[in-house]
Amino acid sequence: MGKDTILGPKLKNWMPPPCPTAPVLEGRYARLERLDADRHADELHRANAADDTLWDYMAHGPFLSALAYSNWVHTAVAVNDPYYYAIKNLETGQYEGVASYLRIRPEMGDIEVGSIVFTPPLQRTRAATEAMFLMMQWAFEVGYRRYEWKCDALNQPSRRAALRLGFTFEGIFRQHMVIKGRNRDTAWFSVIDSEWPALKTAFETWLSSENFSTNGQQRQSLSDLTRRVREADTACP
Repeated sequence: MGKDTILGPKLKNWMPPPCPTAPVLEGRYARLERLDADRHADELHRANAADDTLWDYMAHGPFLSALAYSNWVHTAVAVNDPYYYAIKNLETGQYEGVASYLRIRPEMGDIEVGSIVFTPPLQRTRAATEAMFLMMQWAFEVGYRRYEWKCDALNQPSRRAALRLGFTFEGIFRQHMVIKGRNRDTAWFSVIDSEWPALKTAFETWLSSENFSTNGQQRQSLSDLTRRVREADTACP
């Protein structure tokens, strides 16, 4: 007698999505441009210099000079994985952050967001949140099935940010990497395509002008909005 085999469901009309090619992603508060040393490096280095702790959990940095940072940018953009963006805060008109797509696997339908450096002026702004929304939106709208966020398990701000943005915690990969001579256990988070429509609504609700008072105070927190999405996905029918 043969043994029963349980297999995952067949994917209907599955087509691998494209690699990132969008040179610009733009919203109301943020504009993401393909990172370029000549256009962005000096301004980003000045913003980065305000806080050396930005590099504590990064594989690169800190950069002691504008030239060192420019050299890193030249190297970083010489490949398409990672695919780096400079983030312009449209409310200040300044380039204030960097983020990338990486570990891009169109054949599996998964892609990661990472190498995120938000300088002090960008942190806790609508532009910062919208930048993450725009990157997630592009990935799902071109057909990716899985969108990942990974960080050092000791990096509590990054772990809180992932949950706020709607990612689901999946576990810890122990002794996953060696970064700057130190052990790194890695926390894994993800969003999958079936969750995206509800998360998109949550982001749009939070980013809407109606969600903010005249002095810029939010009326609903994004954490509350995305938590409801995760709770709805895990609720029993």
